[in-house]
Amino acid sequence: MLHIISSYLKFLWHSKNEHAVHSPFVFNLLTKCFYDKKSKPEYSILKKYRKSLLENKNFIEVTDFGAGSRVFKSNTRQISKIAKTVGISPKRAELLFRVVRYFEPESILEIGTSLGLATSALALGNPKAKVITLEGCPNTSSVAQNQLENFEYNNVNTVVTEFETYFRDLKTDLKPENLNFDLIYFDGNHSKKATLAYFELLLPTITNDSVWIFDDIHWSLEMEEAWQIIKTHPKVKVTIDTFQWGFVFFRREQEKEHFIIRA
Repeated sequence: MLHIISSYLKFLWHSKNEHAVHSPFVFNLLTKCFYDKKSKPEYSILKKYRKSLLENKNFIEVTDFGAGSRVFKSNTRQISKIAKTVGISPKRAELLFRVVRYFEPESILEIGTSLGLATSALALGNPKAKVITLEGCPNTSSVAQNQLENFEYNNVNTVVTEFETYFRDLKTDLKPENLNFDLIYFDGNHSKKATLAYFELLLPTITNDSVWIFDDIHWSLEMEEAWQIIKTHPKVKVTIDTFQWGFVFFRREQEKEHFIIRA
């Protein structure tokens, strides 16, 4: 907790808004997407999805393959409490929806479905997109799949798998021309080793316009180290640190720049 507080104070000290940004690409992203305050009809769907989970008092046995939970002491967890304490916040879900709406990705990969709160935002952002969401825990994935089906998210394919196994199989199961994701949301394992492993394994899937979003980049000192390594990778051109998320862009036409933005 002390680490996060310290990191957040540093973030506040260094962060800027759109007035300090001279990159047209980033300026447009901030003004037309990040800072878009207009209400969207889809927000009510996201709220209903969340509300149904918050009202679900059933318990499930969770298999945790990630960095562990700072909230739960047991693997037997109530669905409503998972939604309340672990899932993406309403504000972040709306931002994720806007990001997808802004970039219009046709192929989306989510690493870490949990209860599908972020998945619903990804799927709503572009109903024509193909969304693949990966979850290691079968019981959690089952809840998410039922939720997504009840809300008629027909563009989502839920997959129960170990993440690295799935990424390695991509190279053999898919034809090279189909081995691309326009947007990847990383929220599956908040450890340095896993984050960097996923980063390297998924690099062959990028296009010039790919958008990668890493969750909890300030979760720990290790995650901050992973973020610094990602920023310096030669294929990475633009990054945006919003404290909660780290955005990565591979646009070859851009100068290498790093931004710390209040969003």
